[in-house]
Amino acid sequence: MTELPPYWLRDNCPCAECRDPRNGQKLFQIDDLPQDLAVAASTETDGGLEVLWSDGHRSRYPLEWLGAERDGDGRTEEDKRLWVAADFAHGIPEARWEAYLADPAEQAAVLTAVRRSGFAVLRGVPAVERQVLTVAESFGYVRVTNYGELFDVRVEPDPNNLAFTSVAIAPHTDNPYRDPVPTLQLLHCLENSATGGDSGLVDGFRAAAALREEAPADFETLTRTPVPFVFRDRRTELRADRPLIEVDALGRIREVRFNNRSIGTLRGSSGELTAFYAAYRRFAAITLRPELQLAFRLDRGDCLVFDNTRLLHARTAFQQDGHRHLQGCYADLDTLGSTLAVLHRRAAALDAIAGLFAGEGAGEYLGEEVTMAEHMLQAAAAAEAAGAPDHLVAAALLHDVGHFHGALHGRNLMEGQDNRHSDTGADWLARWFGPEVTEPVRLHVAAKRYLCAVEPDYRQRLSEASEYTLTVQGGPMDERQAAAFAELPGAADAVAVRRWDEQAKAAGAPTPGFEHYRPLLAALMR
Repeated sequence: MTELPPYWLRDNCPCAECRDPRNGQKLFQIDDLPQDLAVAASTETDGGLEVLWSDGHRSRYPLEWLGAERDGDGRTEEDKRLWVAADFAHGIPEARWEAYLADPAEQAAVLTAVRRSGFAVLRGVPAVERQVLTVAESFGYVRVTNYGELFDVRVEPDPNNLAFTSVAIAPHTDNPYRDPVPTLQLLHCLENSATGGDSGLVDGFRAAAALREEAPADFETLTRTPVPFVFRDRRTELRADRPLIEVDALGRIREVRFNNRSIGTLRGSSGELTAFYAAYRRFAAITLRPELQLAFRLDRGDCLVFDNTRLLHARTAFQQDGHRHLQGCYADLDTLGSTLAVLHRRAAALDAIAGLFAGEGAGEYLGEEVTMAEHMLQAAAAAEAAGAPDHLVAAALLHDVGHFHGALHGRNLMEGQDNRHSDTGADWLARWFGPEVTEPVRLHVAAKRYLCAVEPDYRQRLSEASEYTLTVQGGPMDERQAAAFAELPGAADAVAVRRWDEQAKAAGAPTPGFEHYRPLLAALMR
C-alpha cells in the first residue's frame, strides 16, 4: 500500500478532522496540504491501513476500500445491459403500481431496470389526469419545459410537434435541442382505444455499439461532429449543438441524441459534410433494423419510464376510430439514481440489523431466560399489541442494539461496568432513523431509573438481572433528576418503551420474526 500517491491517499482521509461526519464533505482545500507531504509510517492492522503523515496527522483506511476498482456514475455503456428485442421475449421489465409503492425492493427493481436496461413499465397506475407527475415524484423531480410540467400526447388541432398528430413517429430521442436534455421521459396511458398507435423502443447504445464495430470511422465522425438541434414555435426558440453519439473521456458511449425532425442545417467543408451524412445514414439504418426494435402496446393505466439519453422511442400511426391519450413529463436520471442508491443503502442497513438478530442476538440476554433477539422481538410485539405508533414499535424493537456496538459489550454490563448501551445504540441508529426512533432508545435506561424513583411497585417487579443492571447504571433517580427527566421532550415515549422492555422476558413467547418489522423500519428510515 505504500506505493499509493500520498496526495491521493491524504485527500481521501475519512477522519472527522478531514471530513464532516454528518455529510462526508471535505473540511480542507487540496492546497492546504504541505508541499512535501509524505508517509512517515504505515501499518496494516484489523482490516485497515493506519498511516502516520510527515505533518503528524494520522489516517486509517479500510483495506477493502483501498482495493476497490474504478467505478463510474452509471451513465455509460459499461454500466448498462445493451439489448435487442429478442432479449425480452419472456416479458419486459414491469411492476404493479401498488407493489411499487408498498415494497422498497419492488421499487428498487423497477428503478434498476430503468438504469440498466433503459426502461420499465408500471401497470395499474390510476388513469387520471396528472397522475404521471405522481409517478415522477415517487423517485425524483419533474423537469418543467416549454411544454409545461406535463404534456398531452393526443391529436391537437394546431400541433407544434408531430407527436401531437396521428402520424407514425420514427425512433428518436426527445428534446435534443435542449441543454441539458431531459434525461428521463415518462408516458402514462389514459386511453388507447384507437387502431394502431403501438409503442416502440430501440436501444441507442446497442445501435451505436454496432456502428462502432461495423464502421469505426463513421462512429468517430458522429462522436466528433457537433450537430445543430433546433426547435422553434411562436413562443420558443431552442438550440443545442451536440454530437449524435457522445462518449466520455475514456471513449465509452454516454449519450445518444437522435431526432431527424429537429436537426438544423449543419455547416462545414464538402468533405466534412459528405463524411457526416454517410455516417448519419448508416447509423439511422442500424436503428431501423427489425432485431433492434422492441414493440409493445401501452394500455389504460400503463406508465412507461425510459432513459431519454439512451433509448429511441417510436410510435406507429393510428386511426381516429377511437381515442389515444397519453400524458407525459420529463425527469432526470440523477434523481432516479439518488433514490436507488438510498434504497440500496437502506436495504444494506436493514440487512445489517437483521444480521444482529440472527447472529449475536441469538446469545444470552443479560442473565434472563430469553435471548437478546427474543427480548427485542417481544418488546416490539408488546408495542404493536398496545397499538403504538410505528416509531415506538421500531424503538421497542431496536432499544438494545447498543449491546452489540461500542467499546463495551452487554457482557461488560453484567460484569459491573456500565456500557452506556442506550447512547451507543441511539448514535448507531441515527445514521438511518430520526429522533422519533433514536431518542426513546437513548432514554430507555434513564426511563428505568425514573420509574424506579416514582413508582415503587415498578421496581418490585424487576427481574433479578434487571435489578442488578439498575445498580450498575446508577440506581433510581433522586427527586431532582426525576423532575428533570419528566420535562424532556421524549420522556413519555421512553417510559412507554421501558414498560414494553420489562414485559419482554418470557421464555418461549411466540412473536413475529424480524422480517415482519422490515417494511415498518424501511418506511421510517431517513
